[in-house]
Amino acid sequence: MDHLALPSFSKNGLLQGVIEIPAGTNTKYEYNRQLLQFQPDVRNGQVRRVDFMSYPVNYGFIPSTRMDKERGGDGDPLDILVLAEHLPTGTVIEVQPIGLMLLKDLGELDHKVLAIPADPSLRIIRATNWMEFQRDYSAIRHILETFFLYYDGLGTLLPIGWGDEQAAVEEVKKWQLAI
Repeated sequence: MDHLALPSFSKNGLLQGVIEIPAGTNTKYEYNRQLLQFQPDVRNGQVRRVDFMSYPVNYGFIPSTRMDKERGGDGDPLDILVLAEHLPTGTVIEVQPIGLMLLKDLGELDHKVLAIPADPSLRIIRATNWMEFQRDYSAIRHILETFFLYYDGLGTLLPIGWGDEQAAVEEVKKWQLAI
């Protein structure tokens, strides 16, 4: 199965996320489309591990999306951050977007959809939209900003703002590939 070619939205009309890096881990995994498998990312001949702290959320991508370099993106699928307990690498999960983290990575857009599992039994917070998230969990927003500011070296990734759940859906549609 090619995880990148899965639809962005499930048959139920829910956004789908593919987990590359489980919450609580430090090794950066990426999906290899040629081999159809998840592999540790390698930089300068070394497996890439975050030398800061473990990923505070499940990190992955939204299938059938690509942030085109011609339009300012980083050339990769649109990233997703799923607020849930540890989800194994390769998990495909239906999610509900609750926000959009706007970032630049060395001058290229590298936005991240913030989401919760569609299945309420998998949720670790009660917020189901941006307003509730801001009101009840603003500390998570600050933790995520700090993590991404430092995880690949100070000055590499720069937080530039946030959007609500509607902005997140619009961002998915903006980068969605024709299927």
